[in-house]
Amino acid sequence: MEEKIIKGMPTLLEAELLLKEAGRLNPGTWVEHSLYAGKAAELIAQNCGNMDSDTALIMGMLHDIGRRVGVTGMRHCLDGYNFLMEKGFYTAAKVCLTHSFDCKDIKSAFGKWDCTEEEYKFIKQYLEKAEYDDYDRLIQLCDALAFIDGYYLIEKRMVEASLRHGINEYTTLKWKATFEIKEYFENKMGRSVYSILPGVIDNTFRFK
Repeated sequence: MEEKIIKGMPTLLEAELLLKEAGRLNPGTWVEHSLYAGKAAELIAQNCGNMDSDTALIMGMLHDIGRRVGVTGMRHCLDGYNFLMEKGFYTAAKVCLTHSFDCKDIKSAFGKWDCTEEEYKFIKQYLEKAEYDDYDRLIQLCDALAFIDGYYLIEKRMVEASLRHGINEYTTLKWKATFEIKEYFENKMGRSVYSILPGVIDNTFRFK
């Protein structure tokens, strides 16, 4: 079967190879998280009449591809963007920068800023000018739904992230934006996102 060619995007096979290579360069559970995020994006897109599920899958798989360079904080967003831009995958590169910023404020991100002042300024200006589309919003949602071993209620993922990274005055604004995105896609689908993601109850409440 011939792979679909999408402008500014790797094919699915290319995306799989990029993620596999990245996992060799920097092994870690971030790879499993990326695969789950991609699958969630694919499933949700399949239930939205105006979205391409292959595009969603690939973007979800590659949103954290910047982690290929090693263990970093928020600079993984910029590393991923630069990596995919250098390969000409400009459509996929965008979500590397937007996936952590539901409310478009650079100060709202979880994690340590380990960029230079110039890099930080670039990301800030990029976010201020960016127009989010449904794929940006979808990957933000799936990033919040997907963990390293499956899907969880967003509330549990939020607490888990806060315990790892701490909170600040922007945390509740970020949470509010995430729930608004969830509601947006549920309205598009006419059903709960949890109804199409396998294992949410078992993973959240640790049922066997």
